[in-house]
Amino acid sequence: MSRKTVFARMAAREAMSVRTFTRRFREETGVSPGQWLTQQRVERARHLLESTGLSVDQVARDAGFGTAQSMRQHLQAALGVTPTAYRRTFRAGGRQEEAGAAVSVSG
Repeated sequence: MSRKTVFARMAAREAMSVRTFTRRFREETGVSPGQWLTQQRVERARHLLESTGLSVDQVARDAGFGTAQSMRQHLQAALGVTPTAYRRTFRAGGRQEEAGAAVSVSG
């Protein structure tokens, strides 16, 4: 589902125009709806990479990125690592606390 569709549905649910919804969302959260949605998708991808054996392509679809390339770009920007490298930190027998601290998402 495209971002515009997601935002239109969210705005309609709140009985607001998309423009008003976007402005109020930013006032309440400090980030745009698009930034918030990307953060949520990154968090979902992180969880799936940590806790499942799903392929990177499937994680990307399940997290809402659509393609593995899109997810790679967003994870690289947010965490500084690729999905495969992120998953490796949890599969290498390292402690999750250390791996989580090394690639924490800034808010």
